[in-house]
Amino acid sequence: MKTLKKSFKILLKTLLGFIAFLLIYAILIFFTSIISVNENNENTDKNIPIYILSNGVHTDIVLPLKNEIKDWSTAILYTNTKAKDSTLQNLAFGWGDKGFYLDTPTWADLKASTAAKAVTGLSSSAMHVTFYGNLKENESCKKFFISESQYQKMITYIENSFSLDKANKIQRIGTHSYGKHDIFYEAKGSYNLFYTCNTWANQALKAGNQKAALWTVLDKGIFYHYD
Repeated sequence: MKTLKKSFKILLKTLLGFIAFLLIYAILIFFTSIISVNENNENTDKNIPIYILSNGVHTDIVLPLKNEIKDWSTAILYTNTKAKDSTLQNLAFGWGDKGFYLDTPTWADLKASTAAKAVTGLSSSAMHVTFYGNLKENESCKKFFISESQYQKMITYIENSFSLDKANKIQRIGTHSYGKHDIFYEAKGSYNLFYTCNTWANQALKAGNQKAALWTVLDKGIFYHYD
């Protein structure tokens, strides 16, 4: 009986500790998401169009496929997509957990092992790249302009997120895709409770000296600053 009571107390303490952690985590997310950084961005020489794009959970950073500063098309080939459409001139970058990306096309396919590896940072990551044509602005797609120097900093951040091979080239992950216009590449880092796909996107905005949350793991934490 004593052993049973002791086990129950341990289980209760563990449960209460987990609930307390979730509460603190939620409070931390809320307050750090609404704190703005780079709010006083006064640079007026802004001529490069950028988009932030959300599917309701995950945020992509959308850049021009090529301009005088960066030509992504030399490394990320439209011929590697199923559509092989050369007319699409925008490129969306989304960093995330490799297991989620490749093994979980829908929430119904989510495995407990995939989720556990993701939240604990035990899995590897991938970069999801999607070709787009003209994007329509709405609540989940925001357009803004940045300067050439800001753009250079942003692309440096994104470039440094790819995992390179021995020849210093980005590494395509098989022929995986969600549709006709996307490709997956190996990426650096690990997804976890404190660094998600949206944290990565938020950091990309920070790198380019754009409006961003102090810290966020949610897409809403990014889009809050662009309403």
